[in-house]
Amino acid sequence: EQVLLYQHVLGDFAGKPVVMRTLDVGGDKQLPYFPITEDNPFLGWRGIRLTLDHPEIFLVQIRAMIKANVFTNNLHIMLPMISDIGEVDEANRLINQAYQEVQSELKEADAAANVPRPKVGVMLEVPSMLFQLHQLKGKVDFCSIGTNDLTQYLLAVDRNNDKVANLYDAYHPSVLNAIQTIANVTQAHDIPCSVCGELAGDPGGAMLLTGMGFTQLSMNTQNLLRVKWVLKKSDSEALKNLVQDVLNCTRPDQVKFRVNRYILNIGAAGILRAGK
Repeated sequence: EQVLLYQHVLGDFAGKPVVMRTLDVGGDKQLPYFPITEDNPFLGWRGIRLTLDHPEIFLVQIRAMIKANVFTNNLHIMLPMISDIGEVDEANRLINQAYQEVQSELKEADAAANVPRPKVGVMLEVPSMLFQLHQLKGKVDFCSIGTNDLTQYLLAVDRNNDKVANLYDAYHPSVLNAIQTIANVTQAHDIPCSVCGELAGDPGGAMLLTGMGFTQLSMNTQNLLRVKWVLKKSDSEALKNLVQDVLNCTRPDQVKFRVNRYILNIGAAGILRAGK
């Protein structure tokens, strides 16, 4: 059943890379048939932690992904909630196992069968990975920053808690400096890195991320045209200067003031009037 579902998605985007996460549940993403009850679910059993504890679930999904990818060869596998290199090593071991199994099975049926090995990447959303980024070299093919979780873990703020919602802000200088660090290290080690999360789909956030050197941003389709509009109006050198300016700020409101001033200066005030 998974193979058919994945084949449909991969086939719809044949010739273009498709990134699929391994099972990413826990925290605010619950499964009705697999209830997880914890005192602090956001710091608990979620993402890769759950699937490495249940390799039978992980292997079934990876095998299905690899089988579905045979005819299109456009699959990229993303590992969520990685907090240390050991998890990357264990996940790679299981992915290699699944790949060898599928390759052996398909070659028994057809000796000429070609089973491409998908690229593997990790989500950077746990702050501990900031200090192990250089060790990803040779272990992953790409990575992506999950700004929503990275923000809440860096600021120790549950983004779904109304009592502290005002403290959750991806424009916090600490969050932006962490993202810039990731950009610097991944670029230095030639690890392709993209950004997903609400910051990437926010016009001001997209400008800052572009100024940091990111060239791949993931966002909801309703944000796409607004982000394209402000980026087309922007100058790359000016965005780099804007980033250097905001990284020296001490509060999120200072960052937003500078970003909004830049938006006004490039004649994109309509974005601000729309509440952005």
